[in-house]
Amino acid sequence: MNYFPAFFDLRGQRVLVVGGGEVALRKVTLLERAGAAVRVVAPEIHPELAARAARGSLAVLAREFEPNDLDGARLVVVATDGRALNRWVAKLADARGIPVNVVDDRDASRFIVPAIIDRDPVLVAVSTEGTSPVLARRLRERLEGLLPARLGALANWLRDLRESAREQLRDTAERRRFFETLIDGAAARRFLAGDSSGANRLARQALGRAAGAPPPTGEVTLVGAGPGDPELLTLKALRALQDADVILHDRLVSDAVLDYARRDAAKVCVGKSAGGIGTTQEEINALLIAHARRGERVVRLKGGDPFVFGRGGEELEALAAAGIDFSVIPGVTAAAGAAAYAGIPLTHRAHAHSVTFVTGHADPRGQEPDWRALAAPSATVVFYMGLARLEYLVGRLLEHGAPADRPAAVIVRASLPDQRVITAPLAELGAAVRAAAGAESPSLLMVGNVVSLHATLQWFSADTPADVSAIA
Repeated sequence: MNYFPAFFDLRGQRVLVVGGGEVALRKVTLLERAGAAVRVVAPEIHPELAARAARGSLAVLAREFEPNDLDGARLVVVATDGRALNRWVAKLADARGIPVNVVDDRDASRFIVPAIIDRDPVLVAVSTEGTSPVLARRLRERLEGLLPARLGALANWLRDLRESAREQLRDTAERRRFFETLIDGAAARRFLAGDSSGANRLARQALGRAAGAPPPTGEVTLVGAGPGDPELLTLKALRALQDADVILHDRLVSDAVLDYARRDAAKVCVGKSAGGIGTTQEEINALLIAHARRGERVVRLKGGDPFVFGRGGEELEALAAAGIDFSVIPGVTAAAGAAAYAGIPLTHRAHAHSVTFVTGHADPRGQEPDWRALAAPSATVVFYMGLARLEYLVGRLLEHGAPADRPAAVIVRASLPDQRVITAPLAELGAAVRAAAGAESPSLLMVGNVVSLHATLQWFSADTPADVSAIA
């Protein structure tokens, strides 16, 4: 994030606008709506600006800019046609520590003006950090159609309810849950539809129920985060992350996924690297139970799907034994996500009639999978967490009849921008992975004739800078 988003309170504050044309007029209009005391300096003044000055709503100085015009200014906007003048004004303002925006010159600006959706007091600002104002405008147009016209009035109504909620509800968490129920339920819908009296009646009922309710009982939601791409989260997973008080997540859950969580939710990493020291399963179970018993809404966030090599079942058994309420939101399992993003169908009428998911970790009891079945033709095998034992897994398949030229692949960081797919005949896969260098977890080993389709069906590749010259 190259810019820190903030909203200035400019009511009664002096703002200097250098420039008197059409662009300056647009900026002045926006600043006046924010209650700023605007002063315009320019040798030529737009007729509308002159008319506003005549009405006394605006101060206009019809002359060239002078450095002392900056005296007392809290904010400066520069909108002239002269690049040298713009940058000189910006340099003077910057030297005084006054935030300055130079229209269409991001490098000379200390702040940028976003595209705004105004549902006062609800403001939504859209910024592309100055890279594409047209894109920001298009996003604003689409958001305008999604946000109800009475959204600002709803915010004021909720503000008026805060005092009653503060008097009747014991703590911050209770009040937050009350307002979540209000906003997500029939009361807010009634208000947005124009039925204020009905909304007030429902709000009073909800507040009465909340005030008389026993302390909240905690719960745990087991959530699958998918293979990595945050856009593969389900809608239910997104809602759970937004509602959670605390999130216990695996090491491989990306920051991009965690960014969807509520900002003030506690985020605790409880994962470990292969062979490394980390939180034990018993410790994770104890943490889940302890947080839930404090009345918190807990999300246990796991990469892929929690019931596919995610120990989700073990955690739910511990919760059930402790009498903790729980629910499960499945996710796109890593094998399905990796296969899709690599262009490798898990099954295909011409190549594979079955698919088997196998853990690549060694079984502590010494038990082995049915290697002969895994080596059979017309089957796809996906090994989870198998990178560290790649040579062993390949060797066992070859020993039990898999042909040396069977197509195989290691998919690294599936669905993420830096995804890599390393393919080779089964007997040569280890050497191909070593030669590729940089292969690390999360990775999946996929073996079967379907892998041969990767060259034809691959569609997803790492992001690369656009060749602008090719457009010209």
